[in-house]
Amino acid sequence: MALGDFRDRVRRPAYAVTLLAAVGLGLLAVPPADGHWAILALGSHRGEYNSAYVGTATALAGALWLTLGGFYVVRKGLGRDEETGVGLLLAATPLRTADLLLAKFLGNLLVLGSMLGVLALTTPALQLVRGEDRAVDPLALLTPFLVLTLPLLAMTAAVAVLFETVPLLRTGLGNVAWFVLAPALLIAGESPGAPFGGLGLGPAAASLSDGLAARGVELGGEEFSLGLTRVDAPLEPFPWDGAAFGAGFLTQRLLLVVLAVGVAVLPALWFHRFDPARGAGRGADRGGRVPLGTGAVPAGPTAPAGAPVPAAALRPLAAPASGGAPFGGFGSGVAGGFGAGFGRLLAGEVRILFGDTSRWWWLGAAVLGLVGLAVPPEVGVGALLPAAWVWPVLLWSRLGSRAAEYGLEVLLGAYPAARSRLVAEWASGVVLTALVGAGVLVRLVAAGDADGTAAWAAGALFVPSLALALGALSRTHRLFQALYLPLWYLVVNQVAALDFMGTVRRAGQPAGPSPLLVAAAALVLLGVALLTSSARRAARA
Repeated sequence: MALGDFRDRVRRPAYAVTLLAAVGLGLLAVPPADGHWAILALGSHRGEYNSAYVGTATALAGALWLTLGGFYVVRKGLGRDEETGVGLLLAATPLRTADLLLAKFLGNLLVLGSMLGVLALTTPALQLVRGEDRAVDPLALLTPFLVLTLPLLAMTAAVAVLFETVPLLRTGLGNVAWFVLAPALLIAGESPGAPFGGLGLGPAAASLSDGLAARGVELGGEEFSLGLTRVDAPLEPFPWDGAAFGAGFLTQRLLLVVLAVGVAVLPALWFHRFDPARGAGRGADRGGRVPLGTGAVPAGPTAPAGAPVPAAALRPLAAPASGGAPFGGFGSGVAGGFGAGFGRLLAGEVRILFGDTSRWWWLGAAVLGLVGLAVPPEVGVGALLPAAWVWPVLLWSRLGSRAAEYGLEVLLGAYPAARSRLVAEWASGVVLTALVGAGVLVRLVAAGDADGTAAWAAGALFVPSLALALGALSRTHRLFQALYLPLWYLVVNQVAALDFMGTVRRAGQPAGPSPLLVAAAALVLLGVALLTSSARRAARA
């Protein structure tokens, strides 16, 4: 079962993208000798690019980024079985629930392990390309991946299984929770005394510090950094032969793997393996639909298979005058729909987008708006706007993917002004973005901050455009959640080149890309969503 699950995932285009991302991570972990960034820095020093240092630095980078991002790659194994109906077949077999969970855990670990394997295979080439030490030692290169990174990926694979069996965490809220929880755990794991060896940084950091001390350089703990860091000048290399992983540390890593197996099998206490005879399965999903395997029957009258729909239940729709243009005519299908009809369509899309939003979400949005009105504009832009524009991430992620995830593509594809409907869906996202950031906007306008207002407006267009394009391309809400949260995190950490909301400021002015450039990117993304939708409708026709 684990091999079958692995083979199913590696056939998907997204898997090739993740492998390419692993190669890119290797390039970041071992930057050029004259570069101005580093993954592993010891003040103004780094280890010489030999097998020991290249393997350790790349393995630690993998521990950071594959733990965080790999979770989003592997979660959904049980959900896919449920959506495809395979879960009902599994429920009819004598397979034990613990065996199913263990198989899903091993499948997740195989996927993550293959990503780690590709990352490990890049290290000899990187060492040779950087050219500081061309003597390749396979043992020194690969040992850090097995000892430092693989146990953490085992825990990631187990947590992905656990999240899928907890009703609240198997939704988009679980994606957000992991994005908050994983960095906190990784930061705590950098401590030398972290349980189970933590991130595995302790032995490497101690050995590197001892290597510098032997050369008369005293390194303070605050000077040691792990993560993508920009440095003012290229780091000075020094020879390093690698860390010695003692028996105690190796035992802790083995116990971490054993704990991961326990976490993966733990849901057998409450997970019913899609069996309708053993309970309500996993419950209704976030849209209110009852998933396969729950044994529930939708309310309302039903008709026998193949029975005609009564004529009284049908209402004809007037087709737009497209004039025979390709894809139904962009101008008549979109621009012609902007009127009273489009207003009703937009109102309907807004109601759908906000349909199942809880009053707690509204309370949080209201607090953000009121605080944005109360604080000075610079505080609002720097702190409140980022908070406001991450609050609706679960709602934004529905844009573009809702029809596919709810099985409504064929039905909505018959709508005579399909592009107008898609534009209305995008506009509902703009309404959402503007609503949660309105408090900051009012303060910017009141202060006469034209540049800040323009950056705000461009961001309000960009976020729903990104969500709609990613949803239309992937037909799932998870891709937007997986990409937007890291993008938002980088902006919050003052990466001006990616600032789409104007929160990074220099001398009181937005330091990011021009609002015109951000708005243009938003329109391009909207166009991508429209073309993708049109191409799919044409293919179905």
